[in-house]
Amino acid sequence: MNRPVAADITSGPTDLPIAEAGRQLRSGTLTSVALTEAALARIAALDGDLCAFVALTSERALSDARQADADFSQGIDRGPLQGIPYALKDIYATAGIRTTCHSKLFVDHVPEEDSVVAVKLAAGGGVLLGKVGTFEFAIGGPSFDLPFPPARNPWNPAHSTSGSSSGSAAAVASGMVRMAMGSDTGGSIRGPACHCGTVGLKPTYGRVSRRGVFPLSFTLDHCGPLSVSVKDTALTMQVIAGYDPLDPASANLAVPDFSADLGKDLKGLKIAYARSFFAGNPITSPEVLAALDASAQAIASLGAEVGEIDLPAYELFEACGRVILNAEAYAIHEQDLKTRPFAYGRYAYQRIAPGAVLSAADLVQAFRLRAELTALVNGTILKSHDAVLTAAGLTPAALFEVFGRDVTRWLGMYTIPFNVTGNPALSVPTALSSSGLPLGLQIVGRAFDEVTTLRIGAAYEAVSGFGRLRPSLAKAA
Repeated sequence: MNRPVAADITSGPTDLPIAEAGRQLRSGTLTSVALTEAALARIAALDGDLCAFVALTSERALSDARQADADFSQGIDRGPLQGIPYALKDIYATAGIRTTCHSKLFVDHVPEEDSVVAVKLAAGGGVLLGKVGTFEFAIGGPSFDLPFPPARNPWNPAHSTSGSSSGSAAAVASGMVRMAMGSDTGGSIRGPACHCGTVGLKPTYGRVSRRGVFPLSFTLDHCGPLSVSVKDTALTMQVIAGYDPLDPASANLAVPDFSADLGKDLKGLKIAYARSFFAGNPITSPEVLAALDASAQAIASLGAEVGEIDLPAYELFEACGRVILNAEAYAIHEQDLKTRPFAYGRYAYQRIAPGAVLSAADLVQAFRLRAELTALVNGTILKSHDAVLTAAGLTPAALFEVFGRDVTRWLGMYTIPFNVTGNPALSVPTALSSSGLPLGLQIVGRAFDEVTTLRIGAAYEAVSGFGRLRPSLAKAA
């Protein structure tokens, strides 16, 4: 397939920022039905090539849209996402709508109840367009031995989206939706956001309920949005965040105004640039390094004090996170792995099964290391800095053809450290590589300080210029 060339942002209703679409919906110059029909038309035009959606809920979407319009006409305002189309990663339970986890094991699974996030989005007046693809059980890789094909990168469909919120990233980057929900256990929001040129936020562990979302790793899983802009992300967080007493990890904290500091400059902020964390890695693309250096300089020019710091070696975070992830994933899948091993796709099986050989001692030592690494990041670095800048990915998105039959290729994501620590982490696009594929910056904040993390991201976004670009296929739709 030929590489699409970047094009200026399109001007149809589906390209309106969530806040602007909301203003038009409330003024009556736009209807949710018209917005939804435009989104469905774009999906029809593009998804045959991109394979983002595994289930399209057109009738539900138009019903949601009609209800939103009726509510607006009666002066009922359910919040910033009322009348706005969105999509859910297909691990979010949806009552009466198939939730497959992209797996043969769940291909006929229809939940009786919605996940908490789905409940909140519906209560907020959102318009559910459907379910989008993932890697099988949110692990593995872009597989072709599953019930649905893998999502493709809108910047070049010969390339992966990264994973596992693959369909979410493809749907957002191509303009099918402004926002799609993802999940992040080792980087599965931020990696696809980085490699598809969208914004992706992994909120603080405990900020968003995970109840009703099929788990991969109980102590590493996070739920969060992928969207076109930082503002879209902040508005989504306003709807989905909050305490859930039935999620054991949920934090009983007040929900802040996530948009409160958007538009502010960065004067008075002290920001750490963890350049040595990734610069010496032989995998790091020179274009990634140059883009991140330029991003750090741009953030400094906005008034922040930016200085280089050292983090513990990435390999420590990686080893710690992988032991925890593999042990917890195996615990979740043990029965099916023993009784129905051939129902798994090859990649997911090969990623989950090694958890069987981990010992209790391995897991205890990983949790001890996790406590040490978390204390260092939060108690030392973020005690004296407002945020950390680092890489979200070391390379542009990989070609599908490099993925082998037995070993999943490393996707270039550099994200698992902040699943280990639980800090909020935001990926924002920085530039296009010489091959025309997006690159990204990761902004890591203090625990439960998404407000400052989003402030930094929005300030950088405003000067980066990337937000005006879309893949040319989106412009042609």
